[in-house]
Amino acid sequence: MKCPHCTVEFHDEWEVLGTRIEDIDGRWVVRMTTCSRCQRYVLKLQHTAPADEWSVTSETLIRPRTSTRPPISDDVKDAFAEEYGEAALILGDSPKASAALSRRCLQRLLREKAGVKPSNLFDEIGEVLDKLPSHLAESVDAIRNIGNFAAHPNKSESTGEIVDVEPGEAEWLLDVLDGLFDFYFVQPSESTRRREALNEKLKDAGKPEML
Repeated sequence: MKCPHCTVEFHDEWEVLGTRIEDIDGRWVVRMTTCSRCQRYVLKLQHTAPADEWSVTSETLIRPRTSTRPPISDDVKDAFAEEYGEAALILGDSPKASAALSRRCLQRLLREKAGVKPSNLFDEIGEVLDKLPSHLAESVDAIRNIGNFAAHPNKSESTGEIVDVEPGEAEWLLDVLDGLFDFYFVQPSESTRRREALNEKLKDAGKPEML
């Protein structure tokens, strides 16, 4: 497996930590393995159904607390990266809270990077659509449909409020943020790096640099 601490592959050997406990919901046990590289413990809470001791119904990683989503680029500004990271971390525990953080992050992103007029999120999304590539505009616009802002106006007007979410909505919001981060942060930074590298070569060759 890949160590969730140091991300290096290692051969995992799991052992039961303590004794199994049981309640009306089933049997619970904590399993542990140790990364051979970083020597850190990895702990999982395992649940089995009441009627079948050997049928594992779920496993939850309890140490370390990590997101199941891939890491975002270092080009993303800290304020956005932090809020996105929090939303990704709690996705499995509370999709409602994750979606609230993502909507707030999205609204800040549209205001700071797209320059939309501050309003409710529904209208702000509408304002930015013609400023984005078509594939990204379609994804952003879908938020209004998945989020069902008409039925839940608090999602649009109070983006940080914890309200019910549609199935898959919280993860979709993170997917859209990934695309917007790439558009507003990663691509411009990559373009700057390529231009700087080319200018360095032109300078070494005694030629004028690109503006």
